[in-house]
Amino acid sequence: MSSINSLILGRAKYLPPSSISQVVFRSLKLVFSKFLLSIGLLFLLSACSDNNNTVEIKLGHGLDTQHPVHLGMQYMADKLVRLSNGEMKIDIYPNQQLGSERQTLELLQIGSVGMTKVSAAVLENFAPNVKVLSLPYIFINKDHAHRVMDSDIGRDLLTESERFWLRGLTFYDAGSRSYYSIDKPILSPDDLVGMKIRVQPSVTAMSMVRAMGGAPTPIAWGELYTALQQGVVDGAENNPPSFYYSRHYEVARYFSLNEHTWVPDVLMISTHLWDRLTKQQQKWLQQAADASAIEQRKLWAIANQDALAAVKAAGVEVIYPDKKPFADAVQDLLNTYTQEPQVYQYIQRIREVAND
Repeated sequence: MSSINSLILGRAKYLPPSSISQVVFRSLKLVFSKFLLSIGLLFLLSACSDNNNTVEIKLGHGLDTQHPVHLGMQYMADKLVRLSNGEMKIDIYPNQQLGSERQTLELLQIGSVGMTKVSAAVLENFAPNVKVLSLPYIFINKDHAHRVMDSDIGRDLLTESERFWLRGLTFYDAGSRSYYSIDKPILSPDDLVGMKIRVQPSVTAMSMVRAMGGAPTPIAWGELYTALQQGVVDGAENNPPSFYYSRHYEVARYFSLNEHTWVPDVLMISTHLWDRLTKQQQKWLQQAADASAIEQRKLWAIANQDALAAVKAAGVEVIYPDKKPFADAVQDLLNTYTQEPQVYQYIQRIREVAND
């Protein structure tokens, strides 16, 4: 500090008294900024290794600890410890402890969080071509969606965001998304007219709801229960486990399984962290992620059945509407992607998988 004092006082003696305080303030501000930067760098380093040289990775997500996607990530964490013989470990922070999906992606971009799980619908804001996974009725069923995720198409999409410091490791099954509502069942697109429907912060999701006649309303997941309760929105759309674990069924008493999308969740890692790992550490982590995706699909199938049974037992009216009117309503929307050659190329590749 003596050298800093000398610098400040040395500059100050050549200035009029009125300017001395300004010099001192600016100099102290510069010193404090450098101090905070140093502390920040130390924090980032401590997030990656402890005193025993064990690589510790922070993973933040927004789901409940009972959710099958969380359980899949816990399986990955346990698998990684075994594969690496304790050299690597993952600390999981659920329930938005580290922020919303968009916020955690931004933290990955600057390297202050190592990993996260996000919906592909949110990821499209960072990697535009990923929007193809959120297009309505792009997948004909669950098997088609899984085959696409497991193919070269899925692998190509996982690396779409690398230039934005985000790397995909694997896809998690998030099932099909359908509408749920408070005051009336949704039997066809006509029922959506005039209804405010909560959607993820995704242009594709908003365009879909609008094409079907509804008014898309982006709201953070953690705020949706209150929004439904207070009538800010008339309904939302999601998969059965999320509908159940969020307790939204306590407010929304109609669940219409029109299955308009099969948007997967994506396990992401910051490229700042990935590039610091050794080749062997990358291999262990990728193996653990791949194994967890297989396990998570099994967990999802069970959770999906259990969630539907639970909400029915709670008095929710579960409806199985004709899907064709919903699919017909979005055909013009799908046709607009001929103007986006890269996205349209993905659409064609996905359709080819359906025909195999």
